[in-house]
Amino acid sequence: MTNPGDAPRSDAALDDPPPGPPALGDLASAPTVHIVDDDEEMRDSLRWLIESVGMRAVCYGSGAEFLQRQREGRGAAGDGPGCLVSDVRMPRMSGLDMYEAFKADGGDLPVIFITAHADVPMAVRALQSGAAEFLEKPFNRHALLERVQRAVRRDARRRDQERALTTLDRRFAALSDRERLVLEGLKRGLPNREIAEQAQVTVRAVEMRRSGLMKKLGAPTLADLLRLAWCVETRTPPDAGPEPSPC
Repeated sequence: MTNPGDAPRSDAALDDPPPGPPALGDLASAPTVHIVDDDEEMRDSLRWLIESVGMRAVCYGSGAEFLQRQREGRGAAGDGPGCLVSDVRMPRMSGLDMYEAFKADGGDLPVIFITAHADVPMAVRALQSGAAEFLEKPFNRHALLERVQRAVRRDARRRDQERALTTLDRRFAALSDRERLVLEGLKRGLPNREIAEQAQVTVRAVEMRRSGLMKKLGAPTLADLLRLAWCVETRTPPDAGPEPSPC
């Protein structure tokens, strides 16, 4: 893979200060961009570009190296938000093959594929494998940075949603059997009196259990309670909304 025209060693335009990244939220650490390319000069150029906007860059000389380091836990792809920037055409293992193997291993990072030899079948396969972007050379650094920052936001949002679901699962697991019985009745739209009759308890007991489960789940209203129950059943993050715009 040849060095792009906007590499720091060959493009005078890179003397200009790079644009700062848009706000990425309250991240525990700097986002990590994993760079996979068999061309050392390209890796150095991309590392310089990524680090110039305050992100962390980790470089790999091949798809096999990336996979090995992730499997050994040395690539830290699961530690915080980030993305993968990979060449497509590399010796022995293509970027597409590498990414499919990464996902088969349980990895989950948005990827930006870059190549000088794009074709329609390649682009289709890249998108089907889950690629966030497919960037043809020549490209300028601003276009790449915009895509990287967008991919990092997407990954940060996914991680936030996974944490929200984990918290919700933990709260639901803390419910007592009696509280679960009341919850099932509420989900069916039953009034307190009917739930009490089925459980063979007083209406007051149902009201107390309902109050207890709402407090445990952090649901101030019945509508909130039913929404949280739906989120757990459908595995939908409680704060899920539209995906960030690709534009």
